[in-house]
Amino acid sequence: MKKGFHTIMSAQFFSSLADNALFVAAVELLRTSGAPEWQRAALVPMFALFYVVLAPFVGAFADAVPKGKVMFISNSIKVVGCLMMLFGTHPLVAYAVVGLGAAAYSPAKYGILTELLPPSQLVKANGWIEGLTIGSIILGVLLGGQLVGPHIAPHLLALDVPLLDLGVDTAAEAAIASLVLLYVIASVFNLYIPRTDAPLQPLSSDPVALVRDFSDCNSRLWNDRLGQISLATTTLFWGVSGNLRYIVLAWAAAALGYGTTQASSLVGVVAVGTAVGAVVASMLMRLEHATRVMPLGVAMGLLVVLMNFIDNVWLAAPFLIVLGALGGYLVVPMNALLQHRGHNLMGAGRSIAVQNFNEQACILALGAFYTGMTRGGLSAFGAITIFGLLVAGTMELIRRWHRRNTVEHADEVERLMQIARSDGGH
Repeated sequence: MKKGFHTIMSAQFFSSLADNALFVAAVELLRTSGAPEWQRAALVPMFALFYVVLAPFVGAFADAVPKGKVMFISNSIKVVGCLMMLFGTHPLVAYAVVGLGAAAYSPAKYGILTELLPPSQLVKANGWIEGLTIGSIILGVLLGGQLVGPHIAPHLLALDVPLLDLGVDTAAEAAIASLVLLYVIASVFNLYIPRTDAPLQPLSSDPVALVRDFSDCNSRLWNDRLGQISLATTTLFWGVSGNLRYIVLAWAAAALGYGTTQASSLVGVVAVGTAVGAVVASMLMRLEHATRVMPLGVAMGLLVVLMNFIDNVWLAAPFLIVLGALGGYLVVPMNALLQHRGHNLMGAGRSIAVQNFNEQACILALGAFYTGMTRGGLSAFGAITIFGLLVAGTMELIRRWHRRNTVEHADEVERLMQIARSDGGH
C-alpha cells in the first residue's frame, strides 16, 4: 500500500470513532433534557437525511476539490455540529449538521482509494477500510457509553479551561466537548493526505444541472451490466446492516429476555464478525471474481430467519459472528467492483455519491417496512421471518439478474469482466 493510504486509514478511524461515540452522547443529551423517546429514535434518520438529499451535490464536490481538502472541510462541519449541541441548538438539528459532514466525507473517503491505488489493490484496501470502520463503530459505542458514565464523566466535568466558560454542565455535554478533540485529530490527518494526479472535474454552479448530472450518473451505473449488479448487492447489504442493529435488539429481547445493554453487546458481536469477513475477503478475493459471492447474500437472509430458533446466548454469539462474517465477505469485493465500474463510468466522487444515495434510501425503506410490520401488531419473530425472507428473495433475484445478463449480453459482460481482470492484475 502507498504511504498516503495509512494516513487515510488514520483519519477515517478517528472520524468514525467520534461519529459513533457522538451518537451515544446525543442520545444521553436528549434523555437527560427530558426529550420524548421518539426524538432519540429520530437521531438515526436525521443523520441519514443529508446523504439522500445532498447526493447530487456531494459527489460532484468531491470530484471538483482535492479529496483530502474535502475530508478536512467535512470534519470541520462535524465540529460545528458538536458546538451547536453545546451552545443550545436542538440536538436533532445539530446532529443533522454532523450528518451533513458525514455525507460530504464519504465520497471523498472512498473516491480517493481509486485515485491513489491501482485496481488490483482495491479489494484489499476496501477490506482494511471496512474492517477499520467496523472496529471504530464498536470502540466508538463503547467510548460514548464510558464518556457519559459515572467513572469518566465526573473527571471531564471537573476540567476547567481558564478564562473560558463553555457552559458544559452535564455528562453528555462533557462527552460531546471531548469528542471535538477526536474530530480535530482526524482533521489534522486530513491535511497530510497526498494530492493525487487525478484531474479535477469542474463543479457546476447550477443546482438543476447538478441534479440532472447526478440522475444521469445514477442511470449510467444502473444500466451498466456489472455496475447494476454490484450496486444492487451493496445497496441491499447496507440496507440490511443499517437495520440489523434494531432487529438484533428486538430479537434479543424476545428470544433471550435481554435488556438494551445486554442486547447492544450482541450488536457488537455482529460487527466483529463483519470485520473478520471483510479482512478475509480482502486477502482472498480478486476483483474479477466479485460476483461469485452473491449466494452469500441469500444465505444472510436465511440466517436472519434462523435467529428465531435460537434461545440461548451460547448459540447466539457464534451464530451472529457467522452472520456478520458472511456480510463482510460479501460486501468487500462487490464494493470494490462497484468503485471500479463507477470510476470508469463517471469519476470516483460521483460514483460513491450514487452508492450512498441508494444505500441510505434502502436503509430508510427497509426500516419503514420493518417498523410498519411491528406497528401492525406482528410479533418480533414474525417480522424477523418476513424481513429475512424478503432479503433472501431479493438477493436471489439479483443473482438471477446477473446470470441472465451473462446469457443475454454475454459479449458485453465478458468485455467488462476482461477489463476487471486486466485491471485487477496490476
